[in-house]
Amino acid sequence: MSYLVLARKYRPRTFGQMVGQAHVVQALSNALDQQRLHHAYLFTGTRGVGKTTVARILAKSLNCQGADGQGGITSTPCGICQACTDIDSGRFVDYTELDAASNRGVDEVQSLLEQAVYKPVQGRFKVFMIDEVHMLTGHAFNAMLKTLEEPPEYLKFVLATTDPQKVPVTVLSRCLQFNLRPMAPETVQEHLAHVLEAEGVPADAQALRLLSRAARGSMRDALSLTDQAIAFGGGELREPAVRAMLGSVDRSHVFRLVEALAQGDGKTVVETSEALRLHGLSAGAALEEMSMVLQRMAVQQAVPDTGEPIDEEAATIARLAASMPADETQLLYSICLHGRAELGLAPDEYAALTMVLLRLLAFKPGAQEKKTLNDGVAGVAARTRPAESVAPGRPGSQRDPGVASEPRRPAVSAQPNPGAPSQPAPPGHVLPVVEPRQTPPRTAAPARDSGDVMGVPVRVQPEPLRETPSHAPAVVPTADGDFWSATVQQLVQREAIVALVRELALQAQLVGRDEGHWMLRVERESLNQPASRERLRAALHAAGHPVELSVEVGPVTDSPARRNAQAAAERQQAAEQIILSDPFVQQMQRDFGAKIVPGSIKPIEKH
Repeated sequence: MSYLVLARKYRPRTFGQMVGQAHVVQALSNALDQQRLHHAYLFTGTRGVGKTTVARILAKSLNCQGADGQGGITSTPCGICQACTDIDSGRFVDYTELDAASNRGVDEVQSLLEQAVYKPVQGRFKVFMIDEVHMLTGHAFNAMLKTLEEPPEYLKFVLATTDPQKVPVTVLSRCLQFNLRPMAPETVQEHLAHVLEAEGVPADAQALRLLSRAARGSMRDALSLTDQAIAFGGGELREPAVRAMLGSVDRSHVFRLVEALAQGDGKTVVETSEALRLHGLSAGAALEEMSMVLQRMAVQQAVPDTGEPIDEEAATIARLAASMPADETQLLYSICLHGRAELGLAPDEYAALTMVLLRLLAFKPGAQEKKTLNDGVAGVAARTRPAESVAPGRPGSQRDPGVASEPRRPAVSAQPNPGAPSQPAPPGHVLPVVEPRQTPPRTAAPARDSGDVMGVPVRVQPEPLRETPSHAPAVVPTADGDFWSATVQQLVQREAIVALVRELALQAQLVGRDEGHWMLRVERESLNQPASRERLRAALHAAGHPVELSVEVGPVTDSPARRNAQAAAERQQAAEQIILSDPFVQQMQRDFGAKIVPGSIKPIEKH
């Protein structure tokens, strides 16, 4: 006698035997008992959740004749009459199943619809069941629309699909749709326990839990895996054998990883990852198991005492949840989910698994934050300490006329002008550091006659004080700035400079120029690249400025980019002033409480 697989042997034959689809069973049972029958039904859902099974039970309910041959439409078919047994065996003449995956053309559908004009031969209704209906062609759908909308009173359509999005709305509107949901692992585990008890196969609860999770909501997949596990385990289901068959990761490895991550133990993390490699366990399964454990830990942290009493892992989950902050649990869960998607991108999935686990350590909250901040503050202090140790008001220091210094910062020393007299400090004299609030006001140096031009070498030109208070404009215009801005705008308009070279020119400030040598200053070191400087020098040479360029890093107060930004801000302010002073706008605000949406006013660019 040939062996019948569990998925076929234990296929439900009545609505009472179905599990996990109570909402569909209740609706169909009430409709059958009240004789409120629709002419077309559409069952949707993933594989193995009972779409074809429900269609066959519905066909038996419509055509059941009862054990005595006097029965009618019922929600509990007898299962022993001629109609019920023929439908179960697949030879009932008035029940037709069409596989749309292999019969998807208009000819096959027309051949099926030609039988609709004939009344049932044996049963009470003709039932046309079309499986995977979404695979029909557009012409096939159009061919069945009229019959599907107004079929004969003795004809019922039952459609099934795993992808209802591909079914035309004209078909959906003609059907009564039921969505069969994926089954919960607990439901699958309970049903497997009943099946194995009937088969007389000993099984561990943990083995059934592994099979129910591996089924992914499909009862048919669960029964097929159970068949395979029985053969693999020699007639019994034990956790080690089922775990080896599925390639699942032992939860002990996962618990060890989570505990090591909670303690920041990188050595244990790497050793456990290597153990997974040696045992040939799936890297994706490891991250999946970690995600499940972290999810249960998050639930335990949010709602304590929610674990099942019969769950052997509840105590371990509760201990791990108490050892890790809630925000860190959420972070690890997110990294595990994203890490599963990266496994296929790496040449070695175990190397990718190790990197994901190390990333969990690297992003551990608070692990590196304090050290990084302290290093950054120390570096800034080391760089700024020499400049802050000079007393304000030193003779020989120069700054731009009319520029006020910021009172909250100590004075920054500048190299003395070689052309101006200066008196050095006496030997051994230590200059005191003055508190910012006690800095005496400075007297601006008298403006130098514009006609008296003094040549100063570029590298020893004093750096002017560009400290600008918050209420002053961001740009401090200079004569060199006017010249440099005009030169850069010409180069940009002619497209002589592009990309990084253009960015260097726009962000730079011309701080000094001698015959054949210009000195530029930028705020970001990333702009000071040799290739960009050489291309900018070549562009200037082509524009009639054969000079050599030097670029230094420092504060910038007058650059083409800042001038452009200031001009744009002025245009924006002028545009807003025009709108706000408009009489109509003022009237709307006064009479109707109108408000101008921030950011909705834009100046019109003139070309």
